[in-house]
Amino acid sequence: MKKISLLFTLVLFLQVVQAQKVKLFNGKDLSNWTIHGTEKWYVQDSEMICESGPDKQYGYLSTNGKYKNFNLTLEFKQEANGNSGVFFRSSIEGVKISGWQVEVAPPKLHSGGIYESYGRGWLIQPKAEDEQWLKMGEWNTMRIEVKGDDVTTWLNGHEMIHLKDEKIGKGEGFIALQIHDGGGIKVHWRNIELESL
Repeated sequence: MKKISLLFTLVLFLQVVQAQKVKLFNGKDLSNWTIHGTEKWYVQDSEMICESGPDKQYGYLSTNGKYKNFNLTLEFKQEANGNSGVFFRSSIEGVKISGWQVEVAPPKLHSGGIYESYGRGWLIQPKAEDEQWLKMGEWNTMRIEVKGDDVTTWLNGHEMIHLKDEKIGKGEGFIALQIHDGGGIKVHWRNIELESL
């Protein structure tokens, strides 16, 4: 009986540990992240900042770890153009990324929607009435839940999209933040936390 009780306690403990949130950004430096491209990524005042460089090309900052099923929460504040995104289950060669992007964009350009780079393009966009939840120039909270074939996004507490997609379900890879090409872009990030599911 003691062995069964001990085993049950151990299982509960492992479930609690697994469900704990992990900070992907330590607020000090870019440890456990990799820069792709020539655009600027740096830490200032406990914030991670991406900014267009002189080449005005695409740039990415990817996690060194790979994540399959998770709840990801983060905060972002767009300065200037603010065209960016959060990739999941992704891989990269140079600055050509494969995977799926949760859009972070200026007003009415579908923040919270899902875009497949170098593939099918837009898979789903938020409803027109849900575009109002983006607060340009202020801190926004985004939550992304990826579990099997299902992806759901929330912006400032409001559900933006829910998508079921078999191709996404088969995907594997890292999480990455994007800076769009074209120049003039600056986005601040903080409180990037992940809970494995």
